[in-house]
Amino acid sequence: MTYDSDFLIVGGGLNGPVLALALARSGLTSTVIDAQPAAKLAAEGFDGRSYALALASVRLLRHLGLWDSIADNAQPMLEIKVSDGRAGEGPLSPFHLHFDHAEIEEGPMGHMVEDRHLRKAVLEALDRHPLITRLNDTRVVRQATGPQGISVTLEDDRRLTGRVLVGADGRTSGTAERAGISRTGWDYGQTALVCAIEHDLPHHGIAHQFFMPPGPLAILPLTCNRSSIVWSETHANAAAFHALEDNAYLDMLRPRFGDFLGEIRLSGARYTYPLNLTLANSFVAPRLALVGDAAHGVHPIAGQGLNAGLRDIAALAQVVSDARKRGEDIASELVLARYQQWRRFDTATLAVATDLTNRIFASDNPLLRFGRDIGMGVINALPGLRRGFIREAAGLTGDLPDLMRG
Repeated sequence: MTYDSDFLIVGGGLNGPVLALALARSGLTSTVIDAQPAAKLAAEGFDGRSYALALASVRLLRHLGLWDSIADNAQPMLEIKVSDGRAGEGPLSPFHLHFDHAEIEEGPMGHMVEDRHLRKAVLEALDRHPLITRLNDTRVVRQATGPQGISVTLEDDRRLTGRVLVGADGRTSGTAERAGISRTGWDYGQTALVCAIEHDLPHHGIAHQFFMPPGPLAILPLTCNRSSIVWSETHANAAAFHALEDNAYLDMLRPRFGDFLGEIRLSGARYTYPLNLTLANSFVAPRLALVGDAAHGVHPIAGQGLNAGLRDIAALAQVVSDARKRGEDIASELVLARYQQWRRFDTATLAVATDLTNRIFASDNPLLRFGRDIGMGVINALPGLRRGFIREAAGLTGDLPDLMRG
């Protein structure tokens, strides 16, 4: 059978294009299909979106030849501070967590990178690569699996064929739905308010996570005197805050943020998105695999969403590459099952950990507050345990794919 590409990848955000680049290292061709217009994806203005890339994810980008074009615009995360309190009152306990990158040998735990810089580097590499085709401003409306391949039909009736179809199309993945893959999950009753701010004082590369009963507030360092904000509130509060004018919005943020970085100002656009947990009940189907949020969408409490997706990509690329070297059919159920076996337990563990953390810290019960504060104090007082959490934050634990090793 003649294929348009070895891999048909639905979703051109970040996971899909990075997967295409990882597969190309093994000589495999890909077609990346995305509903967004190419011009919109290539926009260079700062829109406030940023990502916390763990050290393992930075290694992946370095192996793919992307990091050199990103590094100058990336902010190292040198420390992480976690505390527990209430809006306007600050931390209510002397116990907290403090992770310092100096406690591990590998370097910074990760880097903060703005979406505009990361996306630009990925898409430019995609367009330069002879083994990758990019189709924008079009949607997949049908897919069909046969004994020798898999096909998709686009909304303009074009039909493409491949050996494997990959869904990288987000939490409401049409690829998964068309394959009959069901999902398990629930709504958290929270909405994330996302923006970036400028502040008068330097952040010194320190990321802050402040837990409050309505939801956590993450303050993540960007280059210069700027930080990315991920602020979780109840649906009702978030809708009311997002509807405010910029100055009134800042007036609501300031008592939660505090004054440790001086005066704050908005930089770029503001966003909201509802928070939920959604796990695909299978990561694979005949000639099909899911990666990123199409496979698992978790609470952003630990900033691991994109990192988990990139680990999917590194694992799938390695499984397929190894199978190809052995002369196996890369689309066989046995090969794709190895990918699922590798990633499913890890992502389920991440989902449980983020879910429990959010539920434990969302309670204002005095006894539960006392227990979690003591727990943070114990972790902070034990160097070995603390280093384990630092390595986890850096993405260095577990069975790492080769592209994420040093």
